[in-house]
Amino acid sequence: MAWYLIAALFLVGFWGVVAEPNLVRKVIALSIANSAVTLLFVYLAAQHGSDPPILTAGGTPVDPIPHALMLTAIVVGVCVVALALVLVERLYRRYGTLDLPEIERRVWGSGAEEGDSQ
Repeated sequence: MAWYLIAALFLVGFWGVVAEPNLVRKVIALSIANSAVTLLFVYLAAQHGSDPPILTAGGTPVDPIPHALMLTAIVVGVCVVALALVLVERLYRRYGTLDLPEIERRVWGSGAEEGDSQ
């Protein structure tokens, strides 16, 4: 059941990145997809052991390396989201909108549209 929830969470994030024209919503969707990947790795790492990674007698300890790597991935993901939000804020100040197609129209101008009609 966890596989389906993780896959659904990733697909929601991926769909938001692909289909949403609002840049803030794209950043939120990217964060959701990042959380799904992190959950997947933690879930897979927890499958191979049952005890905490402390040296005691008996039991199969969980490998702590994937969990440590996912902590690093969480920190990197937060930094990427913060940087993306700063860039979105800069775009908003410059173009006055968060709509990606409108920003593209303003950056590239209307020359491309005139060339398509010929």
